[in-house]
Amino acid sequence: MADPELELPMTSSQLGFNASIAGISTVNPACQDPECPTSDNIADFEKYPEKGEKEEDQEEPELGEFIYHYLEFQTELPSPTTIYPLSEGQGEAPPPPNLVKYTSPFEWSNTRKNVIIWVSCIITALTAFTAGAYGPGVGQMTEEWHVSNVAALVGITTFTSGFAVAPMVLAPFSEIQGRRPVFIVSGILFVICQLCTGLTRSYAGMLVVRFFVGVGGSTFSTMVGGVVSDIYHTEDRNTPMALFSGAALFGTGWGPLVCGFIAQNITWRWIFYMQTITCGVMVALITVIFKETRGSVLLSRKAKALNKWYETREEAGYYGFEMPDPNCPGSKVSQRIRWKVKADEERSSLAKMIGISLYRPFHLLLTEPVVFWFSLWVSFSWAVLYLTLAAIPLVFQHNHGFSLQQANAVFAAMCVGSIFATIISIYQEKIAKAHGKLASTPEGRLYFACIESACMPIGLFMFGWTSFPDIPWIVPTIAVSIATVGIFAIYLSVFNYLADTYHRYASSALAAQSFCRNMLGGVFPLITTQMYNRLTYGGASSLLGGIGTLLTLVPWILVFYGPKIRARSKFASAQAHE
Repeated sequence: MADPELELPMTSSQLGFNASIAGISTVNPACQDPECPTSDNIADFEKYPEKGEKEEDQEEPELGEFIYHYLEFQTELPSPTTIYPLSEGQGEAPPPPNLVKYTSPFEWSNTRKNVIIWVSCIITALTAFTAGAYGPGVGQMTEEWHVSNVAALVGITTFTSGFAVAPMVLAPFSEIQGRRPVFIVSGILFVICQLCTGLTRSYAGMLVVRFFVGVGGSTFSTMVGGVVSDIYHTEDRNTPMALFSGAALFGTGWGPLVCGFIAQNITWRWIFYMQTITCGVMVALITVIFKETRGSVLLSRKAKALNKWYETREEAGYYGFEMPDPNCPGSKVSQRIRWKVKADEERSSLAKMIGISLYRPFHLLLTEPVVFWFSLWVSFSWAVLYLTLAAIPLVFQHNHGFSLQQANAVFAAMCVGSIFATIISIYQEKIAKAHGKLASTPEGRLYFACIESACMPIGLFMFGWTSFPDIPWIVPTIAVSIATVGIFAIYLSVFNYLADTYHRYASSALAAQSFCRNMLGGVFPLITTQMYNRLTYGGASSLLGGIGTLLTLVPWILVFYGPKIRARSKFASAQAHE
């Protein structure tokens, strides 16, 4: 039900219509309260001329200002005071707008939610595909542009740089304009830049265009988490988030798997032409299928649609809606109303929102231990993921004599690992809920991660010490799958824990880890070859495995001390006390 403004009770001018014209009385005969206005004490409700003043000297009352009420998805919309013509020759009342499309995303059908999630996951996989697809073409690029292998790999670094920075600017736009317009605009940029990547004739042009490819593609990775939070309540987010995380890892392995065959058999430019076609189809699909999911944006549009209908009714001579009488509980009074949305009033200017979006993630990163250590943990795991883009071709071409397409086919292990991890993540939480073993606190998200995240250092150790010519190639390939399971568990637990812990500040906390994750991930491919050649394959992987083992302590510490750490945080505890 609508919340009346503090100015109530209203005068006849505030009611916003000429009672004699509308055929509506401001007297409420249903109210028996002696304090309520009646025909005898109506002067207490609205100001009338003094007794004795001639009626012909009175001015005809004018239409007053609107009465504004806050609109929510749960608001019970009032009925019109009049729906039939009041005078001869008056047209019929305009029909009400169709408000079904403004339904709260939380109340959408499971089918509609599933369509949104699957479309989002597919485009996320294609975006991750772009990150991994670059590597197989590096050999041809070095020959064409006469640059070193490391210089050619900078294209991955500029891509992840755009991926890291863009969401901090684009996120505020999605808060105001909604997810869908940002998805479509950034998707068009993504497709155009993919085409330009294939057409570029210079090394410098490649680096610049790859940055903007990252800018355009970042939306489909970083903001899908926002889409999940738009349509699912906290307790229902594990499955869609698992699908999203699995899509990101699957796409990263899928890219070199497919493009290894392209690079060996035709020109590297077709790596990007092929992506232009597939991504173009997906952006077209998003334009047709993807519906707005941002609740506050839908509510604002609903308010505008209703207000426009009210204006149309008044132009046709129909005034007033039955609203609760503030003086007589349980009774109604006719008002000339308009709706407004609290989120629109509380929202800062776009410039201020961008400023906060650029400042707050780094503030949380430097002042919140949980954000810092989780960002370090997930950033290292993402760096390991990107390191494999250079490490796998290096190891399998040198030690096992694989061709370019055969070496990149090993990335199928990453795809298998991501699928396996996604299935396990979905069903393990369902089993835990069924047996009442899943805690309701944010630390409950970490129980499985404490065990499964160990797969990353285990996979690294196994990969390093089985990467020898006399050991079958399938053994280090299995190690890649094991490490992928660990990376998946880390990514999913970090997202869920930060979202559950920081609530209103979750977007800033997630932006902090996203920035660190993508920047570090873009640097590691540049040092992979030198590190593996100088430390040996076993030594380099053992170094990484050792660091990963130390960082695996992070979730264990939070499982035992998380509540105390959260209690000392003004950002984490602020929402808990509301």
